[in-house]
Amino acid sequence: QVPLVESGGGSVQAGGSLRLSCAASGYSYNSYYMGWFRQAPGKEREGVARIAPDGRDTYYADSVKGRFTISRDNAKNTLYLQMNSLKPEDTAMYYCALSSRFPYRWGDYNYFGQGTQVTVSS
Repeated sequence: QVPLVESGGGSVQAGGSLRLSCAASGYSYNSYYMGWFRQAPGKEREGVARIAPDGRDTYYADSVKGRFTISRDNAKNTLYLQMNSLKPEDTAMYYCALSSRFPYRWGDYNYFGQGTQVTVSS
């Protein structure tokens, strides 16, 4: 098991911002692809953003492109997701994820944290 712990969730109004963090206590994830997923009630979990081990390559789902920014600080062993211009449809449980091999698709991410709730009101 990889100990991934998310934080930073909360309730905001539409148009607001939140910054999620994910820490891997006692485990170095610096060599791995990391990502953020979310799952809204009654919906399947979906990939939101992913980042290469060196932080130079990122990818975003169309639904969040231009509003969310994924980043990582390998010295602090921490992953971030800056979420701006939040919309009610962004309401979901957000999960930090790690892929133990090169992620050709979202389904290749095989370790997940417990999640942090984000609620956006209109």
